[in-house]
Amino acid sequence: MKKTRINLFVSLALIALLASCAGLDKMKKSAEDVKYTVNPEVLETHAGKVDISIKVQIPEKYLDKKVVIEATPVLVYEGGEAAFAPYRLQGESVEGNDKVISYATGGSFDYTGSVLYNENMRVSDLVVRIKATKGENSMEFDPYKIADGVIATSTLVADKGAIAAIGGDQFKRIVAEQQLADIFFLIQQANLRGSELNKSEIKDLKKYIVDASKAENKEVKGVEISAYASPDGAMDLNTKLADQREKVAKNYLDSELKKAKVEAKAEGFFSLNSTPEDWEGFKSLMEASDIQDKDLILRVLSMYSDPEVREKEIKNMSATFKVIADEILPKLRRSKLTVNTEVIGKTDEEILALLSSDPDTLNLEELLYSATLVEENDLDSQLKAYQTAAKKYPDCWRAENNIGCVLYQKDDLDGAKASFEKANTIKANVPEVINNLGVIELRKGDYAKAEELFGAAAGAGEALDNNLGILAIHKGDYEGAMRYFGNSTSCNAALAKILAGKYDAALSTLNANTKEIGFKYYLKAIVGARTAQNDMMFESLAKAVQLEASLKDVAKKDLEFGKFFEDAAFKAAMQ
Repeated sequence: MKKTRINLFVSLALIALLASCAGLDKMKKSAEDVKYTVNPEVLETHAGKVDISIKVQIPEKYLDKKVVIEATPVLVYEGGEAAFAPYRLQGESVEGNDKVISYATGGSFDYTGSVLYNENMRVSDLVVRIKATKGENSMEFDPYKIADGVIATSTLVADKGAIAAIGGDQFKRIVAEQQLADIFFLIQQANLRGSELNKSEIKDLKKYIVDASKAENKEVKGVEISAYASPDGAMDLNTKLADQREKVAKNYLDSELKKAKVEAKAEGFFSLNSTPEDWEGFKSLMEASDIQDKDLILRVLSMYSDPEVREKEIKNMSATFKVIADEILPKLRRSKLTVNTEVIGKTDEEILALLSSDPDTLNLEELLYSATLVEENDLDSQLKAYQTAAKKYPDCWRAENNIGCVLYQKDDLDGAKASFEKANTIKANVPEVINNLGVIELRKGDYAKAEELFGAAAGAGEALDNNLGILAIHKGDYEGAMRYFGNSTSCNAALAKILAGKYDAALSTLNANTKEIGFKYYLKAIVGARTAQNDMMFESLAKAVQLEASLKDVAKKDLEFGKFFEDAAFKAAMQ
């Protein structure tokens, strides 16, 4: 009897085990009845991640009331895999806190997940691995593919497109120059005195006129004469004095110009102006003086606009007015002489010739300017110009910064960084230099550090905007990238528009780009693929790989063109 009872227990356990396994086995066989809607249908990477959104639809009478499912989406690629976080579903008779699915009616579940992207994921499959458990028994289902992946167009952003900002030159071929002198007159007089004409500033003015007339690189362009009378005395007398002082000064300068053989016939060569009562000059001299009652006098000037009232009020301060008459008014009885010349600098041809033969003879601005005159790809000549400038002018941050810019173009990132850091030592926190240090970090993949530096580089101009646009693409902010790029016709600007779904705008940008580079045509092919313009896609792909053979291997794995991999036209483009 005892033996019979034991056999009965074993039989019942075996029956339960078989029933449990049968339920799991049935679910395994019907696993394909579970529907997965993946968004996007072909996975994409943005901001260095692959994000997925899955709607899982469980059919009726599928999930056993006593079963728990643990499902793990996994991205499988050659040489590895990346698992998303698992999700769990349970039958209605299971005690637990997971999502309950009715056996009778089925149900749905929304899932989101994310994994870090790597380049091997370009050719990959998204599968679901399921482990079902009923009581003490578990069963793993066959992996089930639910999506392809990964479109990696966002990773095409070209960090080499980051722009280092040049420290601009201040070279001007024609530079305005002036020589000034004052002739002072005695009260109520307009005659030229020998003591005035023999003073040093008048002698310097005469010498300047002679030297300018003889210099090959100078030209006297005109003369300005401003004559004044002090604001004391009658207005009609002061008007007459100012006019006379203007006339005698003009005649004097006209005589000196003729001696120097300077032609003064051009219309407007002489610019004449007379001020009968120089109240503005009076005010300026008073403000700069330490005369007693200065504040009171200045208050009179602000309270009264009538010149007669002003003069009367000031003269009422008898003691103070005597000081004014001795110290202030004589400085207002004058003619101000200004000789305007133009200094004509070296021509572009002369500067280029000296850069090649004798760069040490060029000044700082000429050296910095000379680098802009050479061919765009002649980096060695540019470097020579900046290195000469840095040697002659070691305190010039622009020269050292620009050395870094050329080294950056040569792809010598370490050398460029050293030059930028030296420029920052010469003059700290110049926007162009800080931008350039950010460019180095961007190129080395430290986007957080690059963003910090770009944030401190306000004022670096278009270069900074371009670099912030590249950074925005890396962050997945494509609308922001478009704003930063503005009207740029760069490939990165077009890429931002593609990623933002602005295909017409992207195509316009690419068509406006005049560079014959493979990347431009590759992006154009992507626009063609996304907008069903197949002819444009195939033609652009063929042109892209013709210009840059390495793009052939990229295109063969790029799921932007996945549905065309077996197309004869695609294969022909890859030849």
